[in-house]
Amino acid sequence: MKSRYGLEIRAATPAEAPGLAVLLAAAGQTIEPQVLAARLESLRKDAGVALLALEWGPPSGVVVLHWYRTLGADRPIAQIDTLYIGPDSRRRGLGRMLLKAAAQAARVAGCDTLMLAAEADDPGLVAFCRATGFVEAGTRFLRPLRKGG
Repeated sequence: MKSRYGLEIRAATPAEAPGLAVLLAAAGQTIEPQVLAARLESLRKDAGVALLALEWGPPSGVVVLHWYRTLGADRPIAQIDTLYIGPDSRRRGLGRMLLKAAAQAARVAGCDTLMLAAEADDPGLVAFCRATGFVEAGTRFLRPLRKGG
């Protein structure tokens, strides 16, 4: 998906892992490029996708989503678990463009609902969610499945 101003939004490949690792490090997530490359490949093979916003260099933003079926819905539900725009690229509409591309990928996968996992203590992300049509839908709980995890 191309847009004006030289911005391209497309599925991430393992070859982009080094640049994506730099972007994620700015968000406080340190992941080695080779580990990230393997995860991108796994995501591509499973029911999900990582989309990058690319300008003239390393990625400016990323959205990661996956879809799954539940007993309570006729169609799969898509969930965004990562949405990050680099500090130098914010306030230019990249988040909205990545969200639009994620919604299109979810529709192609047969989904009717798009969910975004947002931390309540991130007021910027909560405001973004509200401004882009998301509504709050309860709370979530997490539990590790292995000892020490």
